[in-house]
Amino acid sequence: MAALSSDDSPVYLRLRGTIAAAILRGDYAAGDQLPSVRALAAEHGANPLTVAKAYQSFQDDGYVEVRRGVGMFVLAGAAERLRRAEREDFVAHQWPRIRERIDLLGLDATDLLERVAG
Repeated sequence: MAALSSDDSPVYLRLRGTIAAAILRGDYAAGDQLPSVRALAAEHGANPLTVAKAYQSFQDDGYVEVRRGVGMFVLAGAAERLRRAEREDFVAHQWPRIRERIDLLGLDATDLLERVAG
């Protein structure tokens, strides 16, 4: 499992983050076919092997299934499981760095939340 992408992460993780975000937004629902490796590679200017590695991680994590000769499809419940996994990753790995930055800059978390809400 990898978190939604950041600019300094490897290309396959950034692609994985792009696909994960699309699944979480509902662009690809349960039963939907993902773009082919070649199509996604062309769309993002990536090497097809890099796209295949990103897709393989989704298959390994049980979010998609490969139908031989047809393509890759989102499994039922994938969005919910993916959201749960991404939340856990955010709280465990990303939030501590964000919180540290907030503290370093002397920002008030409550004030930041009010700015976002208002």
